Amino acid sequence: MTPHVDPERAAQRIAAARAYVDALVSHDPSGVALHPDCTRIELGLKTGRNGAHIARGLERGPQFRLIHRISDFTAEVDGHMVTTRYWVHVRPKVIGLAAEVHESFVVDEDNRIRAIVAKFGVPRRRS
Repeated sequence: MTPHVDPERAAQRIAAARAYVDALVSHDPSGVALHPDCTRIELGLKTGRNGAHIARGLERGPQFRLIHRISDFTAEVDGHMVTTRYWVHVRPKVIGLAAEVHESFVVDEDNRIRAIVAKFGVPRRRS
């Protein structure tokens, strides 16, 4: 966290990002504060055109159904930017595959996510 960010505001912005990450597992976007104009970019490709589209993907997207757990979540705040790092663990559980994810969130003054940029590594065995 940078020194010029109010700790309470930083915690609220991290909570907004964490709600999104938690929804990757729960498939319940109701607790995710997405701005109506929110966009999502994954590996350079636009995968979310607005908040409603991103919420539908979290709820019903087959690409997220493989995720069964998140681990090692960390977050840093710099102004309106929340930079996260975590591991997604995918099904089937018995093979123990996980991929490291670096995801950045732009969170506005109302603690709504306005933009998401995701990058992730190749899945590998990890318990």
